[in-house]
Amino acid sequence: MNKNIIDLSKASPGNFRVRPKWFEGIWMIFEFLFITNPLQFSSKLRVVVLRLFGAKIAHGVIMRSRVRVRFPWNLKIGENCWIGEGVWISNKDLVEIGDNVVISQETFITTGSHEVNKTMDTIVKPVIIKGGSWITSRCIILQGVEIGVNSVITPGSVVNRSLKGNEIYGGNPVKFIKKRFEEEEKYEQKKENYICH
Repeated sequence: MNKNIIDLSKASPGNFRVRPKWFEGIWMIFEFLFITNPLQFSSKLRVVVLRLFGAKIAHGVIMRSRVRVRFPWNLKIGENCWIGEGVWISNKDLVEIGDNVVISQETFITTGSHEVNKTMDTIVKPVIIKGGSWITSRCIILQGVEIGVNSVITPGSVVNRSLKGNEIYGGNPVKFIKKRFEEEEKYEQKKENYICH
């Protein structure tokens, strides 16, 4: 055997579980019936079921079909958010989404990874998405990142680091593209200069 091959039978699964396995099993049945089920059309019912299993979801949240949530008790969503069809939240740790956030279709958010050099042990870190942000379709948001207020992430991007607010990012790995409100900022600056003179 190659000495650099890690024996996966010895890898630690981590200690992220805070509910008994029977409770997780019941959640899996409810998730299948009421959350991921494409035949279940009610956003309000999805929200009610997620709250029933410990998710903290504020009012005005719209949640489309085929959403997946690994552990609802590790989910916090602010007011007036839109969660798009097929969004997958793999939240072994906290995923916190601020007010007025859009998470578009088939975006994947994960709080888990593995130690890659020696053990392949499971490692978990929270993900925080601040208010006013738009995560567009098919993005990947990796563990431990904080996405600043009013950020926009362009389609298909991989967010592997924390990002400042009020900016647009894209690519794999994600890179700064431009200020989100650049034109408005220029207008306000010109207006201020005009008033001062």
